[in-house]
Amino acid sequence: MDSLIFALNAVLPIVATVALGYILKRIGFMSADFAKQANKLCFRVFLPCMLFLNVYKIDNIGSIEPSYIIYTFIAVLVLFFAAFPIVTVATKKRECRGVLAQAAFRSNYALIGIPLAEALFGEEGVAAASVLSAVVIVLFNILAVICLSVYREGKPSIKKIFLDILKNPLIISIALGIAVLLVRPLVSFRVSDITPVYKVLGYMSNLATPLALLVLGAQFEFSTVSELRREILWGVGMRCLMVPVLGLGTAYLIFADKLTGAHFAALVAVFTTPLAVSSVAMAQEMDGDARLAGQLVIWTTLISAFTTFIASFLLKSAGIF
Repeated sequence: MDSLIFALNAVLPIVATVALGYILKRIGFMSADFAKQANKLCFRVFLPCMLFLNVYKIDNIGSIEPSYIIYTFIAVLVLFFAAFPIVTVATKKRECRGVLAQAAFRSNYALIGIPLAEALFGEEGVAAASVLSAVVIVLFNILAVICLSVYREGKPSIKKIFLDILKNPLIISIALGIAVLLVRPLVSFRVSDITPVYKVLGYMSNLATPLALLVLGAQFEFSTVSELRREILWGVGMRCLMVPVLGLGTAYLIFADKLTGAHFAALVAVFTTPLAVSSVAMAQEMDGDARLAGQLVIWTTLISAFTTFIASFLLKSAGIF
């Protein structure tokens, strides 16, 4: 019973916030235009502030446990390369393949994963997830640009891929956080010394998760399901079944006696959370099927609530949490 309550407490607040966003849209408190603009604000302002502060607050790089970071890096790369033959079988539509491939390796780590890690293991979970975010979010975005470019009409441009990576606000914010972290031992000055600036960053950071979850709920649309049924089933199967089983199952077999519950909270955040909301905007900008991306975000969010619950319950029962 304790494991059940623990898993429910971790997952239900996130699901409830998304559901609230859907209700607010249905009763007219959130319009489609507002949701679109709010999503852009989250992606370009609030979320970068949150990621920067998460990295900035890391106390000591030397105390970081590298094994779970290395494992996640390798696992995501394996899933990325495995996605190409899978999407070739899954759909004949070229514009769908790059979007579908993202479901195999890219999770909603920043918006849902980090709060989930906190729910699972408190401040230690947030710390482990924040350290991992400096690697995994950068990797997610680089691989997403690559796979969307591969399936874009015409010959992929290495220069364009590189520029798209450099312009990504999430990558920029994490890079800035790492840069500040690296120079910290060399200078006495701290960003937190400028109290007004640091507080504003904090305000922006605090807005990121609740607003993004509300917007995610407000963007739920159950249209075009029949037209894209095959692609949706493949995407949900990869994101909500294949990835949690392979990613967490392998991690448990290798690291059950080596990693702490905080590290496993970060791994749950990587391998059980749904497809990233930002994949819709990225698909639209890079000539992918944005309708499919939206449907995959919706359905993986719904189904991953159950898979996350099951994973949390099993790990709690196994004594990890």
